[in-house]
Amino acid sequence: MNNEYRNVYCGEVNEEYDGKEVRLAGWVNSIRKLGGLTFVTLRDEKGIVQLITEDATLFDGINRESTVTVKGTVRLRTPDMINPNMKTGKIEVLVNEVEMLGECENVLPFEIARSREEASEDIRLKYRYLDLRNPKVHDNIVFRSKVIDYIRSVMKAEDFTEITTPIITTSSPEGARDFIIPSRRFKGKFYALPQAPQIYKQLLMVSGFNRYFQIAPCFRDEDARADRTLEFYQLDLEMSFVTEEDVYQIGQKVFYDVFTHFSDKYVSPMPFRRITFKDAMLKYGTDKPDLRNPLEIAELTDIFKNTQFTPFVGSTVRGIKVENIEKSNSWYKSMEDYMKEIGAAGLAYIKVNEDLTFKSSLDKFLTDEERSALKERLSLKAGDVLFIVSDKKKAPKLAGQLRIKLGEELDLIDKDRYEFCIINDFPMYEYNEEDEKWDFGHNPFSMPKGGLEALNNQNIEDIVAYQYDFVCNGYEMASGAVRNHDIKTMVKAFELAGYDESIVENKFRSLYTAFKYGAPPHAGMAPGIDRMIMLLLGEGNLREVQVFPPNVSGVDNLMGGPSEVTEQQLRETHIKIRD
Repeated sequence: MNNEYRNVYCGEVNEEYDGKEVRLAGWVNSIRKLGGLTFVTLRDEKGIVQLITEDATLFDGINRESTVTVKGTVRLRTPDMINPNMKTGKIEVLVNEVEMLGECENVLPFEIARSREEASEDIRLKYRYLDLRNPKVHDNIVFRSKVIDYIRSVMKAEDFTEITTPIITTSSPEGARDFIIPSRRFKGKFYALPQAPQIYKQLLMVSGFNRYFQIAPCFRDEDARADRTLEFYQLDLEMSFVTEEDVYQIGQKVFYDVFTHFSDKYVSPMPFRRITFKDAMLKYGTDKPDLRNPLEIAELTDIFKNTQFTPFVGSTVRGIKVENIEKSNSWYKSMEDYMKEIGAAGLAYIKVNEDLTFKSSLDKFLTDEERSALKERLSLKAGDVLFIVSDKKKAPKLAGQLRIKLGEELDLIDKDRYEFCIINDFPMYEYNEEDEKWDFGHNPFSMPKGGLEALNNQNIEDIVAYQYDFVCNGYEMASGAVRNHDIKTMVKAFELAGYDESIVENKFRSLYTAFKYGAPPHAGMAPGIDRMIMLLLGEGNLREVQVFPPNVSGVDNLMGGPSEVTEQQLRETHIKIRD
């Protein structure tokens, strides 16, 4: 290489290089010939620059997306040729030498610049290394790196110590399905990939670390969806000698600082609004409400306790008031059809006339007392429409889905906002109808409010845990809890879920033993990094912010996984495939 040539990134060549000789390297973005001139754009991570040559043979046999290195002289473009849409649009490079570095086939699987718009996700993920050349896709991953760097700086400023915990661990009943790893040396035994560093971070508190964090990979063998993949990353943190209020303060700071630093949108100020699980399920029909939607759900069951309307008899009844709707009958019919599609028996609605009388097929079944109660509870006025759903078991969930649908249909959601809240006081247990038993509703390591006394004296359905979620715009962004650090309380908590002390001692041997040696009260949480980045970038699914993700079915189109292994590998790990 000649010393007189300066090595420069394609996107950083500017007017200061006018007249200077430079050496550039990158991917051939485009080639076009015009008269006796050949115009080429060359691209690298920093941007694109235009090359020009009068020697038509310099780029002969070179296809788009081949990698090349060129030498040439920078010159200013004439004013009429300046391209304001390019960072390097004021200059061009007159090329005198080209060297092929890596040849690209003439036919690409998709147009890289339009991969997101025109190629299917499966094809994009199969050729992810090409998809990542798309500036938008590439920038998502660069943005991810910046967010993680910033999170680390926030945590270290708050005196947290970064500690990496093991990836190969043991299987434990923590709520999700484990990925298991067969042992070669120990026949019939298995390791597992961690669903989260839950037990390790609690052991770190017993070990005397005051504040721990890590950017932790987590693995769960569950069906993927838009906001959940087989492998994801979370900001895992734990603190000793603290209460839930201390964790709230750290969690709020992390979310507020990150979202205000990386977005110009409105971010709810601290302290974030707090909503109990019970109130969230009543008012929003979900434990992850989108507070950008102003609609709230009202409890109407008591109003219809003596109703003559058969579908409401013996059912839970919920209603949503919407102001000033002007929609066609076909729109109301489409809403009824939607509710039936998601499992509702139907959808009732009442329009309030100017004289405050009701216009509804339901009205003939209403008593004057019921009409008055509805008007008073919902502050009904002329122009309002009251939507009503009922079901013995599913009314809260159905009302929640109706609320979301109405918010979307009526364009009530301000998409220029990040509305955070904290959902707390989760039930410690929930009834599993399929197994006909009570099980942990959330994290089995949470401390019940009232401790051992609550476990001994309260009805199981009334026991509330020191469990909390951070929620933003309808997404669960973090889950956390005050941990159960007392052996007697932990044993009793598992006993109520059907696990006797021997199971606790065997499955959670490390915690069971460690808590005998002076465990501090501790608490923590785990914000989902992928979801944070997804919301900040306005993407529709996590796969757009992960570098090499599997597809929505959990198939790795790039590497070909899951794949078969050899008979020798099966024998070494003592496994036989069943027919």
